This record gives sequence, structure tokens and C-alpha cells, in this order.
Amino acid sequence: MCGIVGYVGGREACPILLKGLHRLEYRGYDSAGVAMVGGDGALNVYKCKGKVSDLEHFLAGKELSGNIGIAHTRWATHGVPNDVNAHPHYSESENIALIHNGIIENYRVLKDALEEHGYTFRSSTDSEVLVNLIEYIRTTNGCPLLEAVQQALKQVVGAYAIAVIEKGNHDEIIAARQSSPMAIGIGEGEYFLSSDAASIIEYTRISST
Repeated sequence: MCGIVGYVGGREACPILLKGLHRLEYRGYDSAGVAMVGGDGALNVYKCKGKVSDLEHFLAGKELSGNIGIAHTRWATHGVPNDVNAHPHYSESENIALIHNGIIENYRVLKDALEEHGYTFRSSTDSEVLVNLIEYIRTTNGCPLLEAVQQALKQVVGAYAIAVIEKGNHDEIIAARQSSPMAIGIGEGEYFLSSDAASIIEYTRISST
């Protein structure tokens, strides 16, 4: 069980993400991380082993600007708790970042196929397999991120709640779920997502699962 949170809107994303992670820490405290698209379009991922408070210390002095981001607190399933296995996961090119709650049962088959296409993996998680599958489909087919995510999930067996962002895109988080919880919150010109509606309810009058 892991906790995920996301934000896109007019505010700085990082404080909202960190507050959400603190409220979701009951869902996992092995490691934590955030990913944000900065004003210059750079996709910045910061993560570390430990609790959300450890992540906050790690973030000191880092580039944290941006109005869109995703964050994750982890309870390890595939891969031991460490910095590398923490979420968010970059794709191999570092153009896409993904957070995931759930278990991809056929990740080994998908990983083997990607390795045949030349992909290498930094972590031992099933989640890194998914972000690279999304990138492979997008690169191969030249399709938008949304379509690549949709096609990738058709190949996945298992449970998931995911959120995906990409370099240079300040306006869009792609989110999807299958047998794992996710709440979507709608504010005034801003959107939130979380594993638990209670972590975002203060920002929004409407939420759905």
C-alpha cells in the first residue's frame, strides 16, 4: 500500500504535495518523493529513503518551483526500501515521471520485452517498468502521452493507481486507476488527486473516486 498525490493549477505545487504526503504517510513510510515541472519546463524528481520529514530535509536548496507535480510515499512491494526504488520514477530518457500504487503482476514479462528493445533499469520495481513501457509506446508510435498511457495499461495485469507527468508540459497530469483507490478533487482553476480524499478535501468542494 502506497500513497499518491498530485496537483496542477495556479499555486506552487510543492507545499501542497508535501502536505498531502504527510496526511498519506499512514499508507507507507519506507520512502518518499516528488516530481515537478518547473517554469523552464524541466522535469525535476527528488526522492529518498525514509519518512516525509526526511524528504523535506533532502529538498532543502533544491529547485522546487512549478505549478504541477506528483508525489508518493511508499510501502515496499517490489524492491527493497532505498533511494533508487523510491518513487517517482523517471523513464529512461528522464522525459516522463510516474507514481504508482498497486502491483503489476506481469511486470517481469513486460520488463524482458523492454530489455530486448535496449531499455535498462535503475531500480527493481514494477513501477519503473510501466513508465518505460509508456515511453517506448510514445516514442515508437509518435503519439500523445495520454494515448501512450492508455495503450500501455492495456498490456498491464494487476492493480494500479498511477499519475504521470512529462517534461515541458505544465498543464496535464495523466491519471488512471484499476482496483486501487484514487480521489480527484476540482478547485477553482486547479485539480488535485490523492489516494485518500481526506488529504485534499480542504482545497476542493467536489471529489470523486
